[in-house]
Parts: sequence; structure tokens; C-alpha cells
Amino acid sequence: MSLPTTITEDLLDRITSRVASTGGATWKLTEVYSGEVITALPQSSPADIERAFAKAREAQKVWAQWPLKKRMKVFKKFHSLLLENNETVVDLIQAESGKARRMAFEETCDVPMAVSHYLKRAPKLLGDVKRAGPVPMITSSTEIRQPKGVIGIIAPWNFPFATGLSDAVPALLAGNAVVVKPDNKTALSPLFGVDLLYQAGLPEGLFQVVCGEGPDIGPTLIDNANYVMFTGSTATGRVIGQRAGQNLIGVCLELGGKNPMIVLPDANIDETVTAALFGAFGNTGQICMHIERMYIHDSIYDDFKTRFVKAASELSIGAAYNFEPELGSLISVDHKDRVASHVADAVEKGATVLTGGRERPDIGPAFFEPTILEGVTKDMLAGSAETFGPVVGLYPYTTVDEAVALANDTDYGLNASVWGGDLKNAIAVARRIESGNVNVNDILATAYASKGTPSGGVKQSGVGARHGDQGMLKYTDAQNLAVLKKQVMGGPQGKQTYEGYRKQTLTSLKVMRKTRLR
Repeated sequence: MSLPTTITEDLLDRITSRVASTGGATWKLTEVYSGEVITALPQSSPADIERAFAKAREAQKVWAQWPLKKRMKVFKKFHSLLLENNETVVDLIQAESGKARRMAFEETCDVPMAVSHYLKRAPKLLGDVKRAGPVPMITSSTEIRQPKGVIGIIAPWNFPFATGLSDAVPALLAGNAVVVKPDNKTALSPLFGVDLLYQAGLPEGLFQVVCGEGPDIGPTLIDNANYVMFTGSTATGRVIGQRAGQNLIGVCLELGGKNPMIVLPDANIDETVTAALFGAFGNTGQICMHIERMYIHDSIYDDFKTRFVKAASELSIGAAYNFEPELGSLISVDHKDRVASHVADAVEKGATVLTGGRERPDIGPAFFEPTILEGVTKDMLAGSAETFGPVVGLYPYTTVDEAVALANDTDYGLNASVWGGDLKNAIAVARRIESGNVNVNDILATAYASKGTPSGGVKQSGVGARHGDQGMLKYTDAQNLAVLKKQVMGGPQGKQTYEGYRKQTLTSLKVMRKTRLR
């Protein structure tokens, strides 16, 4: 299959030359649609990673001294370059991930949205905040936000451009350097994004890219970082969190999910079915926040099921660099086999396939049909583990309490969706769901695109959050700069006895409470 004309040899040579690699080892990065090799991606050794961090650290010392307005100017130019080069980014995402072009385009929108948000919030979040000290007029305390240093970002393959760059934007604006490790399978789009940042005026060396398999280079990356941002599986997140803890550095982890959707009896079925298609099958089911469990009130269950199965069976699947296919490929043959094994296990244990359930080698090596299951139980892989593919289970329920209990019956808590005509009631149900994100009458976009509000998981779905003020402040340390103008903090003054000092202090504490001076 021919690659888009935007993906030239010159482009590939330019962006892959940014990988920190000196040993000559490479990895065959393939086009998912055909399995054909696109380029030989350089691989980084532990020594390469240490050198990358050293270069980033030197560049960060200078970058941190730039006035914030000067740093912001780089990102304003970067925003323009992102829009000007959108087609190239979309082509690269499609080629390396195999996702439908519609979803590839949607992914490209995340980075300029993150840039816009933090350009607005950075002056307030990073500005000094002066507060009263313990003794009015004589003391003061100022909160100063200092960059942590060099941030290590480990980006996943499902949204490589969005996570590889959007997580870096607030870190860089806050005065840090970044070392990013994209997945080998999807390194091209983040590499192109880094190239655009340098074109926008980012100081050379400030944003480093290292490539390799996680077990080979992950430990060295964590050991050299001042903070780690990771998006991926819960199992890997535990390993990263443990090593970061040993190094006494902070970490933010967005991990797995088994995300539920509750359809209340008064929901608009037409709207809900349309949304459910995206919830289950968007990005071929490879969205961290996508829906794998749908709980439908038994009064509308049969109607919903009939419409949803028909709509899913009519979805167009294809390998094309245009906007016609609604579903693209899974990321790899290995992942396709994993998804197929979940379906086979469910069928073997008694579940029914209502539509789909088949591999599609006639389209490409890693294609799998959108699949709806009924009768899924917790002893099945599809009932408890994250499938992360175009597979969803349907479940009827009778009472709202039952639906909430079923939705919460999981170790995960990343995203959830509640649908209902009575908005007040739907919101009340949503508040009962144990999840970091809950959307009412939407699947995930409203929560994730709300850049002003933190987005993260609870339970086994993660620690910390991206977006919101927290998404930038986590990359900084709070320095308390305290000033004492007159020596009145050293106990009894002059001929004052300590008993007199004690009484004076207690009186002062009472006054402080009443006047809120603390």
C-alpha cells in the first residue's frame, strides 16, 4: 500500500535523526495497514539515555531563566505550525497506528487545545503568590513555582501524538526540559511534533527523544528523571511507580480501565445508540476511556439491543488514507490476537456474539470486526480484564442501585458514562460512580476536552491527573520564600519572662483565629 505523499524519505530521515542513538541498532517500524516497513527506527541504549538527560539538563538551566513571556512566544508559534502541518501529522498517525483517518484527525486537535489552555493559565499558575506571614506586617511568605528539572514522559501507542506532546506542553512552559519515550510502533508522529517545536524556537537539546522497548530503557529513564508521566497498562504502571518511589520522585500514572455506561429508562435511545457506537468502537476500541460494559434498563433493553446491533453491523471498516472508513485497524497482529482470545474465551464460557467476532485478514493483517457480546460474566476475560479492542458487553438491569453496583464492580475507575432524559437524576447517578471521569449524555469527549479540569483515574486506573491546574503544577516544586523584617520570632524579648511570652502568644493565637491571620 502506498504511503501518503507527505511522508517522504527526507522527512523520515530528518525526524528520526532526533532519536538519541549512537549504537546503530534499529527497529522496523511498519505501516499497520499492510505490514510493510516504513523506516528503520534508531534505538537508544542506556548510555544514550544518560547522554540525552545530560543534554536536556544543560538546556533546561538556560530555558528556566527565560521570562515566561519569551517561553510562551515559542508555543504561540508552535500552535500555528501544528495547524499548518495538520495533514502531515494525520498521515503519520494513520500510517504508524492504522487508525481510521477520522480518529487520526481528532487526535491532532488535542495538542493545540492543550497549548491554548496553558498559554492562558501559565501566567497565573506560575506567578509568585505573596501571602501573610505568622506576624502581620512584620513577616511575609511567598509561594514560588520552580521547575522540577527534566521530566520523563512515557507515551502509549494508542494516542502517540496527543500524549507524547500534550503532556509535555505544560512541563516545558513551566521551565522544565523533557525526555520522551514513545512506543516503537508509533514514534513518527511525536518525533514530527518535536521537530515542529524546534522550528518554533525551542532551544536545542531541551526536548529529547529516546526509543526502545520499555524493559530495556525504562529503568534508565526513570533513574535519570526528576518526575515521570506515564500512560499505559496498570501492570506497567505499578513497576514504574515502584521505581519512581525508590528514587523519591513524583509520578503521574494514567492506567487501564473497564469503563461502564449506564442507560437510564428515560434516555433518548436514538442519541444513546449513536454515542454507544463511538463509545465501544472509536479508535477500534483502543481508547483508554472507551466503553467495554453497557448497562441498559430492562424496560428498553431489547429496543436498544436491536438498534445497537444493527448500527454496529453497518459500520464501515477499511484501510484507506481518506475519511470514508469509520473503523481502522488494531495496532498490531499480536494485539488483534489478544482481542480475539477474549472473544473466544467468552464464547467458550457461554457468551453470545450478537454481531462481529471475526478477524478480517481480507482488509489487513490486524483488522477485527466491531463485536457485541451478551451473557458476559466476571469469570470471562471480556468480563473482568481490559480488552482494549472493538468488543463490548451488554447487560440488562432493573434498578438504579443495581446498575450503580454493577458499574462499580471493578478494580478500575477511569471513565464512565450515564445517559438519561432527566438531567438532574442522571447527574445524581453519575455522582455515585467510582470513576475519575464521568460523562452525562456523552461518552468521553466532554470530560477529556475540558482542559480546565483535571482528568485521571481512581482505584487501579491511576495516580494523579493531566489537564487542569494540576496538569501544570505537578511539574513544579513549591518554594516557600519567607521574610522576617524584625526579629520578633525568637521567644521572649528583652526582660520579658517566658511565662509572659506564653500568655502573649496564646492571646495572639486567639486573635489570629478571629481575624483569620494564620
